[in-house]
Amino acid sequence: MDNRSTKSSFLLLFILQAFISFCLFYFWNSRDLTLSGFCPPLPPPPSSPPGPPPLTILLWTWPFHTPVALSNCSELLGVPDCHITADRAWYPRADAVILHHRDISYGTGSMPVGPRPPGQRWVWFNLESPSHSPNLGLMNYRFNLTMSYRHDSDIFTPYGWLEPLGKPGKVSVPPKTKLVAWTVSNWNPNSVRVHYYQELQKHLHVDVYGARHLALPRAQHLPILSQYKFYLAFENSLHEDYITEKLWFNALSRFLPPDAFIHINDFPNASELARHLRAMDRDEVRYQAYFRWRERFQVVGNVSWNTHFCKACRALRETSTYRTVPNLADWFSSSSGW
Repeated sequence: MDNRSTKSSFLLLFILQAFISFCLFYFWNSRDLTLSGFCPPLPPPPSSPPGPPPLTILLWTWPFHTPVALSNCSELLGVPDCHITADRAWYPRADAVILHHRDISYGTGSMPVGPRPPGQRWVWFNLESPSHSPNLGLMNYRFNLTMSYRHDSDIFTPYGWLEPLGKPGKVSVPPKTKLVAWTVSNWNPNSVRVHYYQELQKHLHVDVYGARHLALPRAQHLPILSQYKFYLAFENSLHEDYITEKLWFNALSRFLPPDAFIHINDFPNASELARHLRAMDRDEVRYQAYFRWRERFQVVGNVSWNTHFCKACRALRETSTYRTVPNLADWFSSSSGW
Protein backbone atom coordinates (compact mmCIF):
# COMPACT_ATOMS: atom_id res chain seq x y z
CA MET A 1 0.00 0.00 0.00
CA ASP A 2 1.39 3.36 -0.93
CA ASN A 3 1.82 6.27 1.41
CA ARG A 4 -1.19 8.20 0.06
CA SER A 5 -3.70 5.38 0.69
CA THR A 6 -2.31 4.89 4.21
CA LYS A 7 -3.00 8.52 5.05
CA SER A 8 -6.52 8.24 3.66
CA SER A 9 -7.24 5.20 5.80
CA PHE A 10 -6.08 7.00 8.97
CA LEU A 11 -8.19 10.05 8.14
CA LEU A 12 -11.28 7.90 7.56
CA LEU A 13 -10.72 6.07 10.87
CA PHE A 14 -10.33 9.35 12.72
CA ILE A 15 -13.57 10.75 11.27
CA LEU A 16 -15.41 7.51 12.18
CA GLN A 17 -14.15 7.64 15.80
CA ALA A 18 -15.12 11.31 16.13
CA PHE A 19 -18.62 10.53 14.82
CA ILE A 20 -19.09 7.61 17.26
CA SER A 21 -17.79 9.76 20.18
CA PHE A 22 -20.21 12.55 19.27
CA CYS A 23 -23.13 10.14 19.21
CA LEU A 24 -22.20 8.58 22.54
CA PHE A 25 -21.75 12.04 24.12
CA TYR A 26 -25.14 13.20 22.89
CA PHE A 27 -26.84 10.00 24.06
CA TRP A 28 -25.17 10.10 27.47
CA ASN A 29 -26.08 13.73 28.17
CA SER A 30 -29.69 13.19 27.15
CA ARG A 31 -30.25 10.70 30.02
CA ASP A 32 -31.05 11.34 33.71
CA LEU A 33 -27.65 10.72 35.24
CA THR A 34 -28.45 11.64 38.85
CA LEU A 35 -27.31 9.30 41.57
CA SER A 36 -30.85 8.10 41.96
CA GLY A 37 -30.47 6.30 38.65
CA PHE A 38 -27.60 4.24 40.05
CA CYS A 39 -28.16 4.09 43.85
CA PRO A 40 -31.20 4.00 46.12
CA PRO A 41 -31.97 7.44 47.65
CA LEU A 42 -30.32 8.28 50.95
CA PRO A 43 -32.66 8.54 53.94
CA PRO A 44 -33.47 12.14 54.99
CA PRO A 45 -31.35 13.53 57.85
CA PRO A 46 -32.94 13.05 61.25
CA SER A 47 -35.03 16.07 62.23
CA SER A 48 -34.56 17.68 65.60
CA PRO A 49 -37.40 16.96 68.02
CA PRO A 50 -40.04 19.68 67.96
CA GLY A 51 -39.95 22.13 70.88
CA PRO A 52 -42.76 22.32 73.40
CA PRO A 53 -45.83 24.16 72.14
CA PRO A 54 -46.21 27.73 73.40
CA LEU A 55 -47.81 27.94 76.82
CA THR A 56 -51.02 29.97 76.65
CA ILE A 57 -51.61 32.35 79.55
CA LEU A 58 -54.90 34.21 79.73
CA LEU A 59 -55.06 37.54 81.55
CA TRP A 60 -58.62 37.43 82.84
CA THR A 61 -58.48 41.21 83.10
CA TRP A 62 -55.81 43.75 82.44
CA PRO A 63 -54.50 44.95 85.84
CA PHE A 64 -56.82 47.75 86.92
CA HIS A 65 -58.50 47.32 83.51
CA THR A 66 -55.65 49.18 81.83
CA PRO A 67 -54.24 47.43 78.71
CA VAL A 68 -50.50 47.40 78.11
CA ALA A 69 -48.42 46.50 75.07
CA LEU A 70 -47.14 42.96 75.56
CA SER A 71 -43.48 42.02 75.13
CA ASN A 72 -41.67 38.80 74.27
CA CYS A 73 -40.47 36.93 77.34
CA SER A 74 -37.43 35.75 75.40
CA GLU A 75 -36.32 39.37 75.21
CA LEU A 76 -37.24 40.33 78.78
CA LEU A 77 -36.09 37.27 80.73
CA GLY A 78 -34.40 35.04 78.15
CA VAL A 79 -37.02 32.29 78.48
CA PRO A 80 -39.15 30.60 75.79
CA ASP A 81 -42.05 32.81 74.82
CA CYS A 82 -45.56 32.17 76.06
CA HIS A 83 -48.73 33.10 74.26
CA ILE A 84 -50.07 35.79 76.60
CA THR A 85 -53.47 37.19 75.75
CA ALA A 86 -56.40 39.04 77.30
CA ASP A 87 -58.87 37.54 74.81
CA ARG A 88 -61.30 35.46 76.88
CA ALA A 89 -62.15 33.35 73.84
CA TRP A 90 -58.91 31.51 74.71
CA TYR A 91 -60.24 30.47 78.12
CA PRO A 92 -61.14 26.85 77.15
CA ARG A 93 -57.63 26.33 75.70
CA ALA A 94 -55.55 28.36 78.15
CA ASP A 95 -52.94 26.49 80.19
CA ALA A 96 -53.17 29.10 82.95
CA VAL A 97 -55.30 32.10 83.89
CA ILE A 98 -53.91 35.07 85.80
CA LEU A 99 -56.55 36.81 87.90
CA HIS A 100 -55.63 40.22 89.33
CA HIS A 101 -57.09 40.50 92.83
CA ARG A 102 -58.32 44.08 92.72
CA ASP A 103 -60.34 43.35 89.58
CA ILE A 104 -62.04 40.20 90.89
CA SER A 105 -62.35 41.04 94.58
CA TYR A 106 -65.93 42.26 94.57
CA GLY A 107 -67.61 38.91 94.05
CA THR A 108 -67.33 35.52 92.44
CA GLY A 109 -69.29 36.83 89.45
CA SER A 110 -66.16 38.61 88.25
CA MET A 111 -64.30 35.28 87.99
CA PRO A 112 -64.62 32.61 85.29
CA VAL A 113 -67.79 30.54 85.62
CA GLY A 114 -68.57 26.98 84.61
CA PRO A 115 -66.34 23.91 84.72
CA ARG A 116 -62.63 24.62 84.66
CA PRO A 117 -60.79 23.05 81.69
CA PRO A 118 -58.77 19.98 82.81
CA GLY A 119 -55.26 20.86 83.98
CA GLN A 120 -55.79 24.61 83.74
CA ARG A 121 -54.06 26.48 86.56
CA TRP A 122 -55.38 29.67 88.11
CA VAL A 123 -52.83 32.21 89.35
CA TRP A 124 -53.82 34.72 92.05
CA PHE A 125 -51.95 37.97 91.32
CA ASN A 126 -51.75 40.81 93.83
CA LEU A 127 -49.27 43.61 94.50
CA GLU A 128 -51.35 45.42 97.15
CA SER A 129 -50.99 44.92 100.89
CA PRO A 130 -53.60 42.92 102.87
CA SER A 131 -54.93 46.22 104.25
CA HIS A 132 -55.88 47.22 100.70
CA SER A 133 -56.99 43.81 99.40
CA PRO A 134 -60.73 43.42 100.09
CA ASN A 135 -62.53 40.09 100.35
CA LEU A 136 -59.48 37.88 100.64
CA GLY A 137 -61.68 35.12 102.02
CA LEU A 138 -63.30 34.71 98.59
CA MET A 139 -59.95 33.53 97.25
CA ASN A 140 -59.66 30.44 99.45
CA TYR A 141 -59.65 27.05 97.66
CA ARG A 142 -59.93 28.63 94.20
CA PHE A 143 -56.34 29.08 93.05
CA ASN A 144 -53.39 26.86 92.20
CA LEU A 145 -50.56 29.38 92.44
CA THR A 146 -49.88 32.67 94.20
CA MET A 147 -48.09 35.59 92.58
CA SER A 148 -47.19 38.59 94.73
CA TYR A 149 -44.45 40.68 96.36
CA ARG A 150 -44.15 38.14 99.20
CA HIS A 151 -40.94 36.14 98.98
CA ASP A 152 -42.83 32.92 99.80
CA SER A 153 -45.22 33.29 96.85
CA ASP A 154 -45.12 30.61 94.18
CA ILE A 155 -44.21 33.37 91.73
CA PHE A 156 -42.19 36.12 93.42
CA THR A 157 -42.95 39.50 91.81
CA PRO A 158 -41.44 42.26 93.97
CA TYR A 159 -41.56 45.94 93.13
CA GLY A 160 -37.80 45.88 92.68
CA TRP A 161 -34.56 44.11 93.57
CA LEU A 162 -30.80 44.40 93.55
CA GLU A 163 -28.48 42.74 91.03
CA PRO A 164 -24.69 42.40 91.48
CA LEU A 165 -22.58 44.51 89.17
CA GLY A 166 -20.27 42.72 86.75
CA LYS A 167 -17.34 44.41 88.43
CA PRO A 168 -17.14 46.87 91.33
CA GLY A 169 -17.39 50.52 90.38
CA LYS A 170 -17.02 53.90 91.98
CA VAL A 171 -19.99 55.99 93.05
CA SER A 172 -20.00 59.76 93.16
CA VAL A 173 -22.90 61.36 95.04
CA PRO A 174 -23.64 64.86 93.74
CA PRO A 175 -24.09 67.71 96.22
CA LYS A 176 -27.54 67.95 97.81
CA THR A 177 -29.20 71.28 98.53
CA LYS A 178 -32.17 70.08 100.62
CA LEU A 179 -32.59 67.70 103.55
CA VAL A 180 -35.79 65.56 103.74
CA ALA A 181 -38.65 64.84 101.32
CA TRP A 182 -41.73 62.64 101.38
CA THR A 183 -44.23 61.84 98.60
CA VAL A 184 -47.70 60.62 99.50
CA SER A 185 -50.69 60.02 97.23
CA ASN A 186 -53.08 58.55 99.80
CA TRP A 187 -53.19 61.14 102.58
CA ASN A 188 -55.05 59.72 105.57
CA PRO A 189 -54.84 61.99 108.65
CA ASN A 190 -55.53 59.01 110.92
CA SER A 191 -52.79 56.77 109.50
CA VAL A 192 -49.67 55.85 111.47
CA ARG A 193 -47.36 57.31 108.85
CA VAL A 194 -49.08 60.71 108.89
CA HIS A 195 -48.91 60.80 112.69
CA TYR A 196 -45.20 59.98 112.55
CA TYR A 197 -44.58 62.67 109.94
CA GLN A 198 -46.39 65.24 112.07
CA GLU A 199 -44.19 64.34 115.04
CA LEU A 200 -41.02 64.47 112.95
CA GLN A 201 -42.02 67.82 111.50
CA LYS A 202 -41.82 69.31 114.99
CA HIS A 203 -38.06 68.68 115.01
CA LEU A 204 -37.11 68.74 111.34
CA HIS A 205 -38.55 70.38 108.24
CA VAL A 206 -39.93 67.89 105.70
CA ASP A 207 -41.08 68.84 102.19
CA VAL A 208 -44.20 66.83 101.31
CA TYR A 209 -45.21 66.15 97.70
CA GLY A 210 -48.42 64.67 96.36
CA ALA A 211 -52.14 65.13 96.84
CA ARG A 212 -52.91 68.42 98.62
CA HIS A 213 -49.19 69.16 98.91
CA LEU A 214 -46.34 70.25 96.65
CA ALA A 215 -46.78 69.29 93.00
CA LEU A 216 -44.59 66.49 91.68
CA PRO A 217 -45.08 65.75 87.96
CA ARG A 218 -44.08 62.20 87.07
CA ALA A 219 -41.39 63.39 84.68
CA GLN A 220 -39.86 65.43 87.49
CA HIS A 221 -39.67 62.72 90.17
CA LEU A 222 -35.93 62.13 89.99
CA PRO A 223 -34.79 65.70 89.22
CA ILE A 224 -36.74 67.01 92.22
CA LEU A 225 -36.20 64.21 94.74
CA SER A 226 -32.49 63.90 93.96
CA GLN A 227 -31.98 67.34 95.51
CA TYR A 228 -32.66 65.84 98.97
CA LYS A 229 -30.26 63.99 101.22
CA PHE A 230 -33.02 61.83 102.72
CA TYR A 231 -36.32 60.45 101.49
CA LEU A 232 -39.08 59.05 103.72
CA ALA A 233 -40.21 55.72 102.23
CA PHE A 234 -43.35 55.37 104.37
CA GLU A 235 -45.68 52.61 103.16
CA ASN A 236 -49.45 52.94 103.54
CA SER A 237 -49.46 49.82 105.73
CA LEU A 238 -47.01 47.46 107.40
CA HIS A 239 -47.03 43.87 106.17
CA GLU A 240 -44.60 41.06 105.45
CA ASP A 241 -42.30 41.94 102.49
CA TYR A 242 -44.51 44.90 101.48
CA ILE A 243 -41.88 47.22 99.98
CA THR A 244 -43.20 49.19 97.03
CA GLU A 245 -41.92 51.72 94.51
CA LYS A 246 -41.69 54.23 97.38
CA LEU A 247 -38.33 52.66 98.08
CA TRP A 248 -37.34 50.91 94.85
CA PHE A 249 -38.14 53.79 92.54
CA ASN A 250 -38.48 57.02 94.54
CA ALA A 251 -35.81 56.52 97.17
CA LEU A 252 -33.97 54.22 96.06
CA SER A 253 -34.38 44.08 105.71
CA ARG A 254 -34.32 41.17 103.69
CA PHE A 255 -33.94 42.91 100.35
CA LEU A 256 -31.39 45.65 101.03
CA PRO A 257 -27.85 45.83 102.40
CA PRO A 258 -27.92 47.03 106.02
CA ASP A 259 -25.79 50.06 105.15
CA ALA A 260 -28.23 51.28 102.49
CA PHE A 261 -31.04 52.74 104.60
CA ILE A 262 -32.06 54.19 107.96
CA HIS A 263 -34.93 52.43 109.72
CA ILE A 264 -37.18 54.46 112.02
CA ASN A 265 -37.54 51.45 114.32
CA ASP A 266 -33.89 51.93 115.28
CA PHE A 267 -34.83 55.13 117.10
CA PRO A 268 -37.05 55.46 120.17
CA ASN A 269 -38.95 58.43 118.76
CA ALA A 270 -39.11 60.95 115.92
CA SER A 271 -36.99 63.42 117.86
CA GLU A 272 -34.04 61.01 117.94
CA LEU A 273 -34.44 60.26 114.22
CA ALA A 274 -34.33 64.01 113.52
CA ARG A 275 -31.17 64.29 115.62
CA HIS A 276 -29.53 61.49 113.62
CA LEU A 277 -30.45 63.02 110.25
CA ARG A 278 -29.00 66.37 111.29
CA ALA A 279 -25.78 64.64 112.36
CA MET A 280 -25.53 62.92 108.98
CA ASP A 281 -26.13 66.24 107.27
CA ARG A 282 -23.07 67.69 109.05
CA ASP A 283 -20.83 64.64 108.52
CA GLU A 284 -20.27 64.12 104.81
CA VAL A 285 -18.07 61.05 105.30
CA ARG A 286 -20.74 59.19 107.30
CA TYR A 287 -23.42 60.31 104.85
CA GLN A 288 -21.46 59.06 101.83
CA ALA A 289 -21.08 55.66 103.53
CA TYR A 290 -24.78 55.02 102.89
CA PHE A 291 -23.98 54.80 99.17
CA ARG A 292 -21.08 52.35 99.23
CA TRP A 293 -23.41 49.45 98.39
CA ARG A 294 -23.87 51.03 94.95
CA GLU A 295 -20.27 50.04 94.20
CA ARG A 296 -21.43 46.40 94.26
CA PHE A 297 -25.08 46.42 93.21
CA GLN A 298 -27.45 48.03 90.77
CA VAL A 299 -31.14 48.68 91.35
CA VAL A 300 -33.86 47.12 89.23
CA GLY A 301 -36.92 49.24 89.91
CA ASN A 302 -40.02 50.57 88.20
CA VAL A 303 -40.81 46.99 87.12
CA SER A 304 -43.30 46.66 84.26
CA TRP A 305 -46.42 44.50 84.12
CA ASN A 306 -44.74 42.60 81.30
CA THR A 307 -41.94 41.52 83.62
CA HIS A 308 -44.50 40.11 86.05
CA PHE A 309 -46.34 38.27 83.26
CA CYS A 310 -43.08 36.80 81.98
CA LYS A 311 -42.09 35.66 85.48
CA ALA A 312 -45.37 33.74 85.49
CA CYS A 313 -44.51 32.34 82.05
CA ARG A 314 -41.15 31.09 83.35
CA ALA A 315 -42.58 29.62 86.55
CA LEU A 316 -45.43 27.83 84.78
CA ARG A 317 -42.96 26.23 82.38
CA GLU A 318 -40.64 25.12 85.18
CA THR A 319 -43.27 23.26 87.17
CA SER A 320 -46.35 21.30 86.23
CA THR A 321 -47.41 20.61 89.81
CA TYR A 322 -51.15 20.96 90.28
CA ARG A 323 -52.39 21.85 93.74
CA THR A 324 -55.03 24.00 95.38
CA VAL A 325 -54.10 26.92 97.64
CA PRO A 326 -56.24 26.39 100.76
CA ASN A 327 -56.39 29.34 103.17
CA LEU A 328 -54.99 32.02 100.90
CA ALA A 329 -56.41 34.81 103.07
CA ASP A 330 -54.70 33.54 106.23
CA TRP A 331 -51.37 33.13 104.46
CA PHE A 332 -51.38 36.56 102.82
CA SER A 333 -52.35 38.34 106.02
CA SER A 334 -49.81 36.53 108.19
CA SER A 335 -46.21 37.47 108.85
CA SER A 336 -44.87 33.93 108.99
CA GLY A 337 -46.11 32.42 105.73
CA TRP A 338 -47.70 29.00 105.32
